[in-house]
Amino acid sequence: MSRSEEFPPAGIRLRPGSNLLVYDQGRLLFGGAPWRVLRLSDTGARVVASWLGGEPLTDNPKHRSLARHLLDAGIVHPRLAPINAPNINLEVTVVIPVYNDEAGLTRCLESLHANPEPQGSTAATGPQVIVVDDASDNAAAIAAVCEKYQSKLLRCAQNVGPGAARNAALPHVYTNLVAFVDADVEVSPGWISHLIGHFQDRRVVAVAPRVRSRNGDTMLELYEHHHSPLDLGANPALVASNSSVSYVPTAALVARTDAISAISGFDPELRYGEDVDLVWRLIDQVGVVRYDPSVEVTHRPRESWNALLAQRHHYGYSAGALSVRHGSRLTPLRCSVWSAAVWGTIATGHLLSACLVTVASAIPLQRKLAPLLAKPRGIFLALRIIGATHLRTGFWFARALARVWWPLAFALSLIRPRTRTLILTAMLTPHLFDWLNGARPMGLLRCLALRLLDDFAYGSGIWRGALSARHPAAITPMMRRKSRLAKA
Repeated sequence: MSRSEEFPPAGIRLRPGSNLLVYDQGRLLFGGAPWRVLRLSDTGARVVASWLGGEPLTDNPKHRSLARHLLDAGIVHPRLAPINAPNINLEVTVVIPVYNDEAGLTRCLESLHANPEPQGSTAATGPQVIVVDDASDNAAAIAAVCEKYQSKLLRCAQNVGPGAARNAALPHVYTNLVAFVDADVEVSPGWISHLIGHFQDRRVVAVAPRVRSRNGDTMLELYEHHHSPLDLGANPALVASNSSVSYVPTAALVARTDAISAISGFDPELRYGEDVDLVWRLIDQVGVVRYDPSVEVTHRPRESWNALLAQRHHYGYSAGALSVRHGSRLTPLRCSVWSAAVWGTIATGHLLSACLVTVASAIPLQRKLAPLLAKPRGIFLALRIIGATHLRTGFWFARALARVWWPLAFALSLIRPRTRTLILTAMLTPHLFDWLNGARPMGLLRCLALRLLDDFAYGSGIWRGALSARHPAAITPMMRRKSRLAKA
């Protein structure tokens, strides 16, 4: 496929972003990554409303230009059909790193062979599979599995970690796309054909499916099915800093081979967090990364609670090395000075002061909206948006308190016992909302206890990583003096 400028093509359908807000009869759009405001003409509002209602994009150049702008802003996302046409020049090589996981590799390769791509697509002629044995102790068993499924086998002389193992395969990839798949992952039917449609957009360099933990009957399997850290949710996203999806895991990822080569692949020094680092460097240096949860793959849950908590701890620990490379991207919380003031006054029991600060914080936004709306409507809309922003900040503050700042919260509760109820309530609130919204693998009390244990394992890893790297970004909040809202 050539990287055509003609994207989006006529006939494509668009879906709204998860944070899209529509006001003034469709003429005012809020959303995207980063969050912004877009003013439409009456004609533009009608066209966008038809797209959000399910109508396909026409071949009108102005309409396609508007759709391109909305896609680049992350306000809408493409709804793509599988690519099955034989004249589409896309071929894929699958790279699977493995270490001492004969059973997982067997299931992974079996799923690749059991779910071939539809006939007519060039993906159906393969894909070629390269397995990289990262110096496994059971090398003979790994080799036997590769021979059974006719996969090319490379072997590392010593254990180098998953990132460096994937890099070892790159000189042997001759296709224009490469798919990274972990050995404990099983793919779904036609997963590549569904994902490669995104590469019709020349700016897209990588796309990831939803990665879910396989369901089961044990408490551990049920818990991880609902709360796997690899599962980024059911909403499509433009992967970007400060957004709902700021990275995607390489447990399953399809990317342009030349884009991966342009950034020299994975950082071989990272044993954990190498996928986060890769995705951020792709975005910074090469192009666009998308998350498409309409395609799902599954991974094997951890074998024990100790293994799960160790995994969470290692994920947290990787934040130290990542903060050295990416700085403030690792911050646990971004908020405006206004939001910090609102929640600070609420925490001290001054509710009236919090209301006054909220009104004051809406005035700068109202001034930005003034050219777009009549004054009375502008101030009420500004209050509504600012109120929602402060509520969202409070939610993320509570999540950061539970996951990152719990050692400080514990120390504060010992110094000031009166704060214990407030701290515990704040730490439990995000998990309570998740449970009420349908993530109910078990009873409420047991689920809350396990979520807190999960948070403590992750948070202890973050503190260990920050101290080891001597870099505070992963534990330090960032304050913004100005609104992030930008006109588009």
